[in-house]
Amino acid sequence: MTNSEIYAISILSQNCQGVLRDVSEIMALHNVNIVLVQASVLPAGNERGNSFIYFELENVNDIESLSSDLSGLSTIYSVHTYQPLSKIFGKRVIIIGGGAQVAQVAMGAVNEADRHNIRGERISVDTIPLVGEKDLAATIDAVSRLPRVAVLVLAGSLMGGKISESVDKIHEMGIPVVSLNMAGSVPKHADLVVTDPIQAGVFAVMHASSLAVFDINRVRGREF
Repeated sequence: MTNSEIYAISILSQNCQGVLRDVSEIMALHNVNIVLVQASVLPAGNERGNSFIYFELENVNDIESLSSDLSGLSTIYSVHTYQPLSKIFGKRVIIIGGGAQVAQVAMGAVNEADRHNIRGERISVDTIPLVGEKDLAATIDAVSRLPRVAVLVLAGSLMGGKISESVDKIHEMGIPVVSLNMAGSVPKHADLVVTDPIQAGVFAVMHASSLAVFDINRVRGREF
């Protein structure tokens, strides 16, 4: 029987070739499955900096033995275990668009998330106010590369063209899109169109919630 619990491990290592190879070999020997990995080079340490690598793993039968074997590598400085980010920050609601509209959507989303998180859920709200078709399209497309995204809200007055193409790519990744009722072609590509920005934020969080009865899939194509 496999262990379905998710474990999180961070590794501080030398910034050199072969570190990820050696780490992944040890993980393979322990028959664990990597479900998330993030790596970055820290400014401190040696001339090139040290590497910080974060993993989330499943099928871990002995986390202490795994940590010990990883610590035995000559390129590894330290290994620490944590709760996975899904238990700390939980599902993510992403809000992108114009500053005023983003602020209003965030108001509804944060208030609704607070209501659910008090009951033990973990729903976080991320915002970025942007203008310009090129920048918005690139940012929306990048949402598919973010972990734990439950829903994307597009908050603006006018969105279309390449932005609509990015919305279609997000759909291919299984991420639902809520759009404010705005000019441009984006509302035609969204799963749900909402006129009131505060209500849009509430709907987004309710969809992300495991306890709420609202599901965007049940009202796909509707306008409110």
